[in-house]
Amino acid sequence: MRSPLFDQSNREKQSQQRWTMQSAKMLRVGFGPDALAAKGAMVAYQGQIDFKHEGSGSVSNFLKKAISNEGGQLMRVSGQGEVFFARRAEDVFLLELEGPQDSITVNTSSLLAFDSSLQWQITSIGNAGMLAGGLFNLTLTGQGTIGVSSDGPPMILDCSVQPTFVDPQAAVCWSANLKPGLKNDFKMGSLIGRGSGESFQLAFHGPGFVVVQPSEGTPLVAGT
Repeated sequence: MRSPLFDQSNREKQSQQRWTMQSAKMLRVGFGPDALAAKGAMVAYQGQIDFKHEGSGSVSNFLKKAISNEGGQLMRVSGQGEVFFARRAEDVFLLELEGPQDSITVNTSSLLAFDSSLQWQITSIGNAGMLAGGLFNLTLTGQGTIGVSSDGPPMILDCSVQPTFVDPQAAVCWSANLKPGLKNDFKMGSLIGRGSGESFQLAFHGPGFVVVQPSEGTPLVAGT
């Protein structure tokens, strides 16, 4: 069969590296060591690969349900072969954590996969009952690689110079030392983002950065 589809640019990339960008939209992970991945992020695999639900330890059943609703439920991936991860043809990029004190917080809806050697903890922002499903994220610490998706080309904002405010659905990840607050612009709800009556932003200020995607996804609605 002759077709431009079968040229070299569309073939699987052969690499000795464990984490490889198959394309701007797809991540290839070789196994070896286990990885943890967001449920639904796998699009293909080759070899003998096993997928198991990863429990949330001491996290409450309510939090597990909220995390699952946000697409942040984790699965453990193990075996021999390679697995391909993607999400709705979004842009994909890699983050490298370099040691015991290195840490980052990732929006669960942007997480693809990460080395199982990394320590992880589910964190929340604001009152989970105040916003639909709450605002739940994953803080990762240690040495290893993380695969993250962004709905469009990501932008990095420096939060150390002045306060930075980001739509919760546009925040992809941020420095773990930053503790975002919740800002409510009730009077500007019809003007900011995709608010419906009330508009909430994450407020960042301090030494660190936040990665923002050019999309707001599904808007959060207060009181539902």
